[in-house]
Amino acid sequence: MAQKTVLIVYAHQSGGSFNSAAKNIAVEAFTLQGYKVIVSDLYAMNFKATATMEDIAGDVKKPEEFKYGDETMHAWMDGRLSDDIIAEQRKLEEAELVIFQFPMYWFSVPAILKGWIDRVLTQGFAFSLQNMYDNGKFKDKKAMLSFSTGAMEKMFLPDGLHGDMNVTLWPLQNGVLHFCGFQVLAPQVFYCPAHCPLEVRTASLEGWRTRLVTLLDEQPLTFASCGMFDLSFSGGFKLRPEVWEEQSACPHGLSTGHHLGKPLPPNNQLKAGDSKGDAV
Repeated sequence: MAQKTVLIVYAHQSGGSFNSAAKNIAVEAFTLQGYKVIVSDLYAMNFKATATMEDIAGDVKKPEEFKYGDETMHAWMDGRLSDDIIAEQRKLEEAELVIFQFPMYWFSVPAILKGWIDRVLTQGFAFSLQNMYDNGKFKDKKAMLSFSTGAMEKMFLPDGLHGDMNVTLWPLQNGVLHFCGFQVLAPQVFYCPAHCPLEVRTASLEGWRTRLVTLLDEQPLTFASCGMFDLSFSGGFKLRPEVWEEQSACPHGLSTGHHLGKPLPPNNQLKAGDSKGDAV
């Protein structure tokens, strides 16, 4: 059998950071399991975060009304994307699993990692209007977020100061990863390591090491299937009437985003769930 590949897209400035330790443990654990591990250390690479005309070799089609998405799609088709983008796309093509390792900034990812998302996941390569969500380009690949927060876990509860972590994660896990077709594994959330005692940080990292042994056997998170929607302009890309009817007796919505005006499925973005979106 061919050697399987794991890609870790890592975004932290310091080699002495907690995120660096989490990244190193993943490298060690997967290497011991016989996987090929590729690390894109974005800060060490000085990866360009801004999406500009420089990402395209040669002339653009409409410089006077430049549209990044359209132009990079055509450049991808023609093999004219910049070398750094092409290199990352090749890594992504090779990988069965992608782990994004980062500290949460402003309820999202650091700018350099957002730049990786903006520039590497180009239209055509990572998605198309015909290939998205559960029909997406990367439906045979798995991906997950592994990140640290600056606040305590209780602050990210539904009644906590920062609000429900499930809601915070929906744009990244559904709007980026699931949109591109990835099977999204439950995130690894390291709450507030900077203010935890050493023994707590150590236990968190050892828990991560243990999880990595069977990570690829885990069931992915649950999202609403494209088949539940009328994927036409006349139907407005909205939930099919018969699905509404089927869901009428369910106590929860389909997912964190497709809540249907009901209570959110418990921990829909934090734990694998059943077909109705309820955590198991």
